[in-house]
Amino acid sequence: MAQKSDFTAAEWKTLLESAMMAGIAVTAADPSGLWGTLKESMASAHTILVAAHDSRSAELVKAVGSEYETAEGRTIAREGLRAELSGKRPAEIVTRALDVIKQAAAILDSKATADAPSFKAWLQHIAESVADAAGEGGFLGFGGVQVSDAEKASLAHIKESLGLSP
Repeated sequence: MAQKSDFTAAEWKTLLESAMMAGIAVTAADPSGLWGTLKESMASAHTILVAAHDSRSAELVKAVGSEYETAEGRTIAREGLRAELSGKRPAEIVTRALDVIKQAAAILDSKATADAPSFKAWLQHIAESVADAAGEGGFLGFGGVQVSDAEKASLAHIKESLGLSP
C-alpha cells in the first residue's frame, strides 16, 4: 500500500489537488450561482473528509483526506489551486482541473498500482457528490434538473481522465 513517503512533494501536491479538482471540474462546468456553488463546495469537502475516517476507505484515500485536516495540507492544496486556477474562466478551470486529474491518475498508475483503482473511484465519487449537491436551472428551487448536461459531460470527462471504463 502506498503512503505519503512513496511520493515526491510535487506528486503528493498533485494527489491533494486532485481531490479538490474533481469537485471543481463539475462546479465550473455549470456554475449554479452563489447558493448552488456553496452547496457543491460543501459536498466536496464533506466527501473528502468522510473518506479520511471511513474504515472502508483505502489507506491512500485516508492519507490524502487526512491531509485536509492539517494546516500544512490545506495550505499546500489552497496554494496549488490558487496557482492553477487564478484568473481563469469556468471553461479554462474545467480544462485545468481535468489536466490535474490526469496527472494524478498517471502518478497512481506508476507509483501506486494497488491503490490506483480505489483512489480513482474516490475521485469519481467526489465529482458525483458535487453534481448531486445542487439542482441546476429552474427558479427558486422549482423546475430545472438535478444534474445538468454540462455536469454530466464533466463527469464523463473525469471518468475518461482517470482511465475508468465508461
